[in-house]
Amino acid sequence: MSSIFKTPQTNRSLSKPVFKRNTPVSPGKNVALGEGVAIATPTSDSAFAAENTGVLAGRRFGNRSNIQSQTKNAGYFKGRKNIMGFILPSVLMFIVVAGFLGSAVLMVIMNNFFVVGNTIQSQQSFNIAEAGVNYYLWHLAHNGTDYKDGQNIPTTPDPQLGYGPYVHTYVDSNATDQGTFTLWIKPQGSGSTIVNVRSIGKAKGSAITRTVEAQIGATSFASYGLLADVEFWFGDDEAANGPVFSNQGVHMDGPSSDTVSSANATYVPLPQYGGNGSTKPGVWCDTSVLSPNCNTRDKSNWLYPQTRIDFNQVSTSLCSMKKVAFANDPSTAGLASLANACSQVPTTRTAAYIPRNGSTFSRTKGYLIQLNTDGTYNLHRVSAENDRLTPYTSALTLQAVATNIAVPSSGVIFVEDNVWVRSNPTFHGRVTIAAGQLASATNAADINIADDIVYTTKNGEDAIGLVAENNILVAPYAPPANGSFNFEIDAATLAQSGSVTWPDRYKSDNTRCTRGWVNANQTFTYYGSVATRQYWTWNYQRGGSCGDAVYDNSVGRYISGIRHTATNYDYNLLYAPPPSYPITGGYSIMSWREVLTKP
Repeated sequence: MSSIFKTPQTNRSLSKPVFKRNTPVSPGKNVALGEGVAIATPTSDSAFAAENTGVLAGRRFGNRSNIQSQTKNAGYFKGRKNIMGFILPSVLMFIVVAGFLGSAVLMVIMNNFFVVGNTIQSQQSFNIAEAGVNYYLWHLAHNGTDYKDGQNIPTTPDPQLGYGPYVHTYVDSNATDQGTFTLWIKPQGSGSTIVNVRSIGKAKGSAITRTVEAQIGATSFASYGLLADVEFWFGDDEAANGPVFSNQGVHMDGPSSDTVSSANATYVPLPQYGGNGSTKPGVWCDTSVLSPNCNTRDKSNWLYPQTRIDFNQVSTSLCSMKKVAFANDPSTAGLASLANACSQVPTTRTAAYIPRNGSTFSRTKGYLIQLNTDGTYNLHRVSAENDRLTPYTSALTLQAVATNIAVPSSGVIFVEDNVWVRSNPTFHGRVTIAAGQLASATNAADINIADDIVYTTKNGEDAIGLVAENNILVAPYAPPANGSFNFEIDAATLAQSGSVTWPDRYKSDNTRCTRGWVNANQTFTYYGSVATRQYWTWNYQRGGSCGDAVYDNSVGRYISGIRHTATNYDYNLLYAPPPSYPITGGYSIMSWREVLTKP
């Protein structure tokens, strides 16, 4: 049996053992073959052991370097095993962490895809909801009184949302079905042109809805604080409150709180309106006025030229209101659909239609309407007027016709004659009183303000419209005769062919100037809107004595009318004009908002 012993080589890498035979080998002898290799060919196991005892001892105990080398190699292999044992858990941990990170990134990506998808669908739903509002804007422009989307259902509107729901498929310009919009239509009622439109948009294949609500209406003659077909002049002590518009031009020396507009880029003001024969801008002020300073004041809201407002269309509006009054009662409803409805002059009186007072026309004859706090009105026949007397109960010869008449559901009262109006003492509700003799080519009716006309509230719930074919006059007996007072008129007034004014002469004596009030505790407050074909004023100033005009020391002139006045625009009229009040243009979106269906 043979044995091989391998001695490690110091500082060298392990290599395959090399066997060499340099000399013949004799039986029983040991021959060393190279460094670290021994080959023996013993004759027997015992002989091999005896002969090699010394050699083994020498190699095991005498060769210290070999022992150290073996020890080093043992440590080397042990270190390799320790390193391999450390790397494996690290790799596994890295894989686990990478897996978690990859999952998180994937979740973020998928969530982003979901959010982006929802955002796109939400925006599409919003766009479709807006399309619904635009659709009904178009619909009203073609049929301003249809609040049921061309249908006849439902009969009774939802108290909150109005008529509906009306569902439309929204198809884009490529004839692709993009979703639906659902409409709810709620007219403001009482003859107003304002309609609330709620449109709910929903993109195809989406559960997301967006809701847009808009107020759609036509601008009316009540959209201005002061509107005239002629030029205006506001002195430096006269303030303009609310939007002002003139089809000619505006001499604006006083302060203004809103837009001041003119249909003309330039015009030549008349001398009575502060002109000197030279051409002026559509809106201008005198550079000599220092309070407010004409040279430094803000003129950014002076707008000219602007689109002209046609007063001729008021005649058509009066005809429309007469038809509305006819249609309100079964006894006259058949007249409303006639081609010549506005030439009809029935003698039947209803809550909405009041016929002529007699067969002949007179400026001092007609009807007195007293507007009551409970939303009703009292009606008196006026057979004579002496406007030099005061108060109205003395100035007018009255005969009671009816009391506590309910204001018609349309909110329109049409009178085929002159009208006198007062509140008793305040009025709660919405009504438009129109006066005209539309069947006559020569006569035109007036509206006379006989006493205070006051709303119960000034939050938009109450509105009074006064539309006259000719003039709207503040009667000389309307304010108290003397003492301290604040005379008040709350109304939107419109004179189709005449003026909104305090009269400078009495009807009963047109050579005599009307009375005046000049004390600081005698005031006149107008709250509402004024639209006039001709001029507008609450007082007249004269250089010399004239009838009942009163001398005012502060200005050194004689005054007819009330010296201390304040004219304020009722901004509620902008969005909620009186019933069937004449409009100045087409329908438009007056305001809109998104209705958040979720917090």
